[in-house]
Amino acid sequence: METIEINSDVIQLDQLLKWAGIVDSGGQVRFMLDDNIIKLNGVLLTERRKKIHPGDVVEIMGTGTWKVVKSQGE
Repeated sequence: METIEINSDVIQLDQLLKWAGIVDSGGQVRFMLDDNIIKLNGVLLTERRKKIHPGDVVEIMGTGTWKVVKSQGE
């Protein structure tokens, strides 16, 4: 499992996946959701703008699993 650092207390799913370089656009996220391959903490997702918090685990079946952590700054 890899980690994705965010600088805020919450981020939307589509923004997170773009931030991490997993997708190039929010449109790609919609197709992935339609294909039922994205899970948040083990639960299948249907919302592109689902709020993701530090400690959450995002899984894209066939691609990878990431734990979201809050950046500690410099």
